[in-house]
Amino acid sequence: MKLDTTKKILIVGLGLIGGSYARSLTDQGYYVTAITGRQKTIDYALSVGMIAKGAASPDPALISEADLVVFALYPGVFLDWIRDYQQYFKPGAILTDVTGVKGCIVDPIQDILRPDVEFIACHPMAGREVSGVENSDPTIFRGANYVVTPTKRNTPEAIELCCHLGEVLGFARISTLSPDEHDDIIGFVSQLTHCIAVCLMTCEHNEHLQDYTGDSFRDLTRIARLNDEMWSELFLRNKPALLRQMSLFEAELARLRQRLEADDREGLREMMRASTARRALFDKKTN
Repeated sequence: MKLDTTKKILIVGLGLIGGSYARSLTDQGYYVTAITGRQKTIDYALSVGMIAKGAASPDPALISEADLVVFALYPGVFLDWIRDYQQYFKPGAILTDVTGVKGCIVDPIQDILRPDVEFIACHPMAGREVSGVENSDPTIFRGANYVVTPTKRNTPEAIELCCHLGEVLGFARISTLSPDEHDDIIGFVSQLTHCIAVCLMTCEHNEHLQDYTGDSFRDLTRIARLNDEMWSELFLRNKPALLRQMSLFEAELARLRQRLEADDREGLREMMRASTARRALFDKKTN
């Protein structure tokens, strides 16, 4: 199933990612509407032409006309929204999302969802250290990864539709993982890295660090500017996977420390060579 331009698309939650979806899809000729919590956001989106219509509260008319609904909400808010407003979905509508964790939402939503509506979860691996619809930009998807997390309840048609959505948005690589596989991987490649960035910024209390740092520190802490409300919820909802990844990291840091304490230069070089070789694989994939 392809996402052709006859499909009406509703975006629920018009922030950085939801807004970037809206800009990209509207620019490509899709009919896009939005529901979000602030009228100011809707007014802005309408003024720049990124949506055709919008509402600052769940509007039955907007919901019932949508063929595809994209949810860009925090996990808890997303679950509540489905419980409260699913009666308005068009029969046959496909629902998807941009949520950074899956295990805590996929089964609960599929359990309570009407049988004539389908939810297929996705995760666009893109973002910026800013938030808000005013900062939305569809170019953040270029070269990025997009993960679809189907379950046995999903139809091949819905999976194909979401994969095609990733292609339309411009993602470079589209993968499929189970929700559990997704959460374990995300615990490492996203959440653990944010934990490290936070700790780098909080472990040293010198008030003049900005006067002494070089590019390496700035690169490592680029993601330390966090939306604390969102990221704290993501950490807690993926707690088992994140704790496991933190333990693996702590063990590897302890191994490096032991080699340093023992003046084991060859051991240090061995870890550095392994790190360099693995990092080179990432560089090859982006070329």
